[in-house]
Amino acid sequence: MNAVVKAPGGLAAQRVRRAWWMAAPMLVMLVMVAGWPLGRTIWFSLTDAELSRLGDQQFVGIENYIGEAGLLRAADWWGAVGNTLVFALVSVLIETLLGLGVALLLNQPSRIRTVLRASLLVPWAIPTVVSAKMWSWMLHDQFGIVNHYLLALGLISAPLAWTADPQLSFVTIVMVDVWKATPYMALLILAALQMVPLDIYEAAKVDGVPRWTVFSRITLPLILPGVAVAMIFRMLDALRVFDIIYVMTSNSRATKSMSVFVREQLIDFGLVGYGSAAATTLFFMIALVTIVFMGVMRKSVERTAG
Repeated sequence: MNAVVKAPGGLAAQRVRRAWWMAAPMLVMLVMVAGWPLGRTIWFSLTDAELSRLGDQQFVGIENYIGEAGLLRAADWWGAVGNTLVFALVSVLIETLLGLGVALLLNQPSRIRTVLRASLLVPWAIPTVVSAKMWSWMLHDQFGIVNHYLLALGLISAPLAWTADPQLSFVTIVMVDVWKATPYMALLILAALQMVPLDIYEAAKVDGVPRWTVFSRITLPLILPGVAVAMIFRMLDALRVFDIIYVMTSNSRATKSMSVFVREQLIDFGLVGYGSAAATTLFFMIALVTIVFMGVMRKSVERTAG
């Protein structure tokens, strides 16, 4: 009798050990690819290393973080933090709403639905640097096609410096990011829509339930977990945004992100220790924001499901 009772526990432990052995190669590769560079960056952040004397750095502890000229006392750093957070929140929110609308349209039966889905991938498939450069040309204040047509339509009286004007540059990079990332959100949300059972809609149609009620009480709660996952993925990308900002507005303080700040300290100024402190802070800030965001979304999904 005792052997029968203990068997399930032993089998469960054996399965856990087998799972760890199967995951071990992946964990080792993860440590080699991500763990070692992260550890090295954290170490450099505790030194006064510079590009000109990498082999002669001195340990300074947390001086790069909270010292008199430390990161947490730098106005430029907090400006970059604010820019990044605002960019991430605004762009992800707009991309989610537009992606949801596009996904709902593509989910409707149509003969050209396959063509539409394929064409939707074009903005996402273009490399970020290429799309940023393309938009930089299109938005050029003198030769750009956008200003040309806005002037022709009488919507503006003079060419706009989309990427040079501090009042327009932030809006511009958000617009370009939305253009590029909305298809990604739409496809993820569309995948969630495809998992909703059709018989639910048929039953709602028979009962005469209004469309908005069907969407708000049936569709949205069922796809909310998928939408949450899509938002988390996009939030991670948006918090470490670099390409679009560096290519389109590399010298603008109004749009400088945390990643651009890190690159500036490491490459332009050669301050490896200080730049590594910024990179380490960026990593832990992204981790914290992701954990908080996942917790909030999980509670929202559970509340909606309940």
